[in-house]
Amino acid sequence: MSSCIICGKSVDGRICEIHQEDVVFEFRGNHPDELTPGRYYRGTVDGFAEFGVFVDVGDSATGLLHRSELDRRLDSLEWDAGDTVFVQVQNVRDNGNVDLGWSIRQDESEFRGTLIDDPDADEELLVEEEEAAEADERASADDADDSTEGQGQTETAPPEPSPADRTGASETVEDEEERSELGGAAAIGDLALVTIDALEEHVGDRVRIEGEVGAAFVEAGVRAYPEVEESAVVRIEGEVERRRGELQVETEALVVLENEEREAVTERMEQAMVDRARPDPVEPLAADPAVEAVAGPVRDAATAIRRAVLEGRPVVVRHSASADGYLAGVAIERATLPLVRQQHRSSDAEYHFFDRRPLKGSVYDMDDATGDVTSMLENSERHGEEIPLFVFVAAGATAESLDGLELLDIYDARRVVIEDRVVDEAVAEAVDTVVSPALADRDGTSATALAANVAAGVNGNVRGDLRHLPAVSFWEDTPESYTDLAAEAGYDGGAVRQLREAVALEAYYQSYEDKRELINDLVFTDDEEARGLAANVSEQFRTKMDAEIGTAEANLERHELADGTVLALDTDAYTHRFEFPPEQLLLDELWRRHREEAAALVGVATDEAYVSTDADVDVRGLVDRAAESAPEAGLDARGAREGRVEFLSGEREAVREALLDALAEALSPTPEASGPTE
Repeated sequence: MSSCIICGKSVDGRICEIHQEDVVFEFRGNHPDELTPGRYYRGTVDGFAEFGVFVDVGDSATGLLHRSELDRRLDSLEWDAGDTVFVQVQNVRDNGNVDLGWSIRQDESEFRGTLIDDPDADEELLVEEEEAAEADERASADDADDSTEGQGQTETAPPEPSPADRTGASETVEDEEERSELGGAAAIGDLALVTIDALEEHVGDRVRIEGEVGAAFVEAGVRAYPEVEESAVVRIEGEVERRRGELQVETEALVVLENEEREAVTERMEQAMVDRARPDPVEPLAADPAVEAVAGPVRDAATAIRRAVLEGRPVVVRHSASADGYLAGVAIERATLPLVRQQHRSSDAEYHFFDRRPLKGSVYDMDDATGDVTSMLENSERHGEEIPLFVFVAAGATAESLDGLELLDIYDARRVVIEDRVVDEAVAEAVDTVVSPALADRDGTSATALAANVAAGVNGNVRGDLRHLPAVSFWEDTPESYTDLAAEAGYDGGAVRQLREAVALEAYYQSYEDKRELINDLVFTDDEEARGLAANVSEQFRTKMDAEIGTAEANLERHELADGTVLALDTDAYTHRFEFPPEQLLLDELWRRHREEAAALVGVATDEAYVSTDADVDVRGLVDRAAESAPEAGLDARGAREGRVEFLSGEREAVREALLDALAEALSPTPEASGPTE
């Protein structure tokens, strides 16, 4: 048992866990897997590439310090090959690749000590201890030399260099020149094409490969074909070799493909990636005709998400800030994060490669899209990130979102829409994948039910975690199949209600934040104490909602039509602004309580209104009719999904009357029906 060189704590070794990152190590091992992730090591710059710096850590390991890990631009580094630098080992991959991280300390004196990391030694040595030991060995060797001096010496001539020794350097140059000359020539011979996955079976063989250039080096930092861009599609021939545990192709010929050949290879690579990402047919979590009607699109959406992860492309989930939106978003999050962690070993990968961003409503407008594009371009410039895949859940499905969706399209961002209600035709044509039972003339499900089935396709290992989510997303008329599924997961009717209300409450506060950890604590737990959190938050929901409902019901206006009643509420006068519940959630609860006695409910605020009805009323058509009576009001259907209408606040009273008249006309079965009466 030794003591920590910094704090003196008794440890097995020379440094305690707390102070591992306060010292720098000198690596004496023979293989990269002998490095210890998290430690800082002295290294030597080996070479540069467009994507980072190669650093030798000791004599037997070389790692990559990716440009995304730097605290400055790569071209501003004042490093040269051979310079001593200090880096942190972040990860050692199974194939021997070493991921390095930046160290703000670039001088040995800035560390609190230096240790020798020698896997063959019993423990780490201080540098001064090793120097003392070496001095003792030299003294012993000098004594031995003195004792044998004068006993007869034979002068040995230096060995003659072999022909290989004499010509090795020139042959290497000739080989490199030959490869350069072959670079633009046609491939030689009649070799069969080999896939990357099959290279393991062809070690020692000459092969032909077609694909996109990632990187090619003569040695670290020296590109083999500098005239060939990294994005070029090429055909190469060469011998498959294994070096330091990695497969590589010693290229003998390289041809840049153009026109039809390039297109054919690009299409083949695209299809290969889709095939790799495509899951087996997704078995629905429970019987649901609406989900079964979109089995193909569900699988397509799962493929798009899996493909993004495989390509190292971030996944951004945009969902409404409602209980259904949150539950749908976390279903996809639950399935995708394990794949991200598997694909990217860095500890913060799940925050770089998956992001769930709630929207205020269901419209993805230019403000939202501008923020996403700005963030996307900054991450691409600073960290080399790929353009993300955007997944819209319970949001982005109506024409009001087209401008935002088209801005993403300018940057070739793929877009998936998952929507339980109607998806406008223009949106369906604009995005890459749509999951909507409405397009198959089905309804009666929720966005969460759809998203949970997509998530099951993304990662089958989380099916069990998702079973209760669909039932939680229904405020009423929950399908029995989902009620039974939730019960199998340990959630009875009371627990389902509490969880729904808890998520709805938390969705309101800090609405633009994903609240990942808090939502996980609410939604995914088997711990009784943690479930008590949902019960506590649900109680707050019920207290706040009941108080607002009492006030609202006391001030509901009734407008009698020839064929029913329209209820109206002045939400400016009889609700608390900027407090829970928000207008839409309050009006939804009012409508559920009074739908048996009314044909519609209208809530009118300062410059917006919400229309709730079970009748087949087109909100955009309703707004068009109302605009005829209030032409100066700037009426606009800004959220057809939730019946949201915007207008100029100065025309509020005119809009109120115009909407009621338009509703009377829309709800009337005959053109002669009269308008509303007090």
